Amino acid sequence: MMRTLGVAVVGFGWMGRVHTQAYARVPHHFPGLALRPALVAVADEVPGRAEEAADHYGFATAARDWREILADPRVEAVSVTAPNFLHREIGTAVAESGRHLWIEKPVGRDAEDARAVADAVAAAGVRGAVGFNYRCAPAVVAARELIASGELGDVTHARVRLFSDYAAHPESALTWRFERERGGSGVLGDLASHGVDLARFLLGEIDALAADSAVFVPRRPRPDGATAGHTRAAGGDLGPVENEDYVSCLLRFASGARGVLEACRVSVGEQNNYGFEVHGTKGAVFWDFRRMGELGVSRGTGYQDQPVGTVYVGPGAGEYGAFQPGAANGMGYDDLKVIEAYDFLRSIADGASYGATPEDAVRAATALDAMARSAASGGWVAVGG
Repeated sequence: MMRTLGVAVVGFGWMGRVHTQAYARVPHHFPGLALRPALVAVADEVPGRAEEAADHYGFATAARDWREILADPRVEAVSVTAPNFLHREIGTAVAESGRHLWIEKPVGRDAEDARAVADAVAAAGVRGAVGFNYRCAPAVVAARELIASGELGDVTHARVRLFSDYAAHPESALTWRFERERGGSGVLGDLASHGVDLARFLLGEIDALAADSAVFVPRRPRPDGATAGHTRAAGGDLGPVENEDYVSCLLRFASGARGVLEACRVSVGEQNNYGFEVHGTKGAVFWDFRRMGELGVSRGTGYQDQPVGTVYVGPGAGEYGAFQPGAANGMGYDDLKVIEAYDFLRSIADGASYGATPEDAVRAATALDAMARSAASGGWVAVGG
């Protein structure tokens, strides 16, 4: 029997819109889901933003204070897409109120924040989901299955990259993302968190690492008003960038495999150049987010001079079949968030975890904290140690 689930969104910048649109699309792509999300409430502290969201998307109520949402008995699940420094306060409050929680990565400013949210979710017995969307790509799911099958042999080494230019312009506004107190880490939390999740999703746990980081644009102009996404503030007073633009990291996995993770938010000429290369004793697999439905695969018995072929994933790879009827039809970023929403909602319906959980956020944040310690000390650091 179909049941309606009242949902709310806290924070209505770009990611708040993505979550809202994902809720609206879930019934179209997954008509067999036992829950039908209903947009009950939206909250954003910027004057007029929540009201605009309600008018555009059909939320029943709008508020400036997120606490009003938790006083609404119609709300059963909450998306938290507010800035990092609010993740812990809002995320724990949502769970403690008995609501299910879909929260964006990195779930706070550090592993302590992420653990507080995960503990609150576990203690309340509610379902929790985290916005590690790249693991939802059908080709990534197919790559994971290929690795697990043993067709590539034993994994020897891997590389994960996340290069972007969203903060490359020197006039990019000095928003909360560049501040330690409100943003926590910089590209570590913004992009490397996705890289750690992809590495763990594909290859298992990380035992130890050695990292280096740098700030390449040390001063940026302060914005003179509310911002959303990555905006520019030409002519504003300059202030210091307090967290890293770039990180590179050597990884040692529990399996014995080695890895390299590199992320940068100021890579001129790079637009969402995210992907991985995984090498094994018998083959390799390659993925580029910009060609999301393709895998480069090398397998066989040739070893030396063994060719790489292109595989276009189709129905049967992850949730691809919910979007397209045949291989090589394109999917996009927003489709990955629809899959996230579906996993969150079916976790609530079934009482079992699907997709990335708050525990995954804790594991990722623990690795990110280890990277920060390693970059400061200049040496290898045990993850969690």
